[in-house]
Amino acid sequence: MHVIEFSAVEKVYGSGGARVSALRGVSLSIPRGAMVAVMGPSGAGKTTLLELTAGLGEPDGGRVSVDGIDLSTLSIDERADLRLQKIGVIFQAFNLLPFVSAFDNVALPLRLRGLAPAEMDRRVRAALEKVGLATRATHKPPQLSGGEMQRVAIARALVIDPLVVLADEPTGNLDSTTGRQIMDLLRDVNTTTGVTVVVVTHDAAWAGLCDRTVRLVDGGIA
Repeated sequence: MHVIEFSAVEKVYGSGGARVSALRGVSLSIPRGAMVAVMGPSGAGKTTLLELTAGLGEPDGGRVSVDGIDLSTLSIDERADLRLQKIGVIFQAFNLLPFVSAFDNVALPLRLRGLAPAEMDRRVRAALEKVGLATRATHKPPQLSGGEMQRVAIARALVIDPLVVLADEPTGNLDSTTGRQIMDLLRDVNTTTGVTVVVVTHDAAWAGLCDRTVRLVDGGIA
């Protein structure tokens, strides 16, 4: 079964002479449980593809479906709820709250869902354990290394027990050794939990860890 489906998707930014086509008729199917790399030069549409998958924008043509749900049929609030329930997002810049602990950063989506404190505590500690940060739960982001901050971001994505994890250049701010550790962690999570992982990367070595590579050029699949 395909968990992510793009059908002739178009996405345009700007208008008139400033009009830019970020995606041009992209059709793509990603099966449940796969780990897929998305590669291509800057401006090829990689981040736009992830944003549309996460419901962070709407296509100007075509259809995007996640778990059989046509995202265009959902309101902004319903798409936000879908992210809290099924889609974990990992950003290159980590996007952590700097003045709260790793525990509270990971707990944020569960607080938004209104989980009971005991269940939230169990899930957060399990997520931090999974990424190897059980002993760093009380540390705030400025007290963590870049690799540890990315692990917190991964734990935050995993704590909702997602169907899909989307990672936008998750190793972009890390050295090669730490980057390899992060990619190995994502591969392990994919293998052990069956979560579908889509990774945007410029690094062919990291793409080689995935089941499949999708190459975008000028907004289309090469």
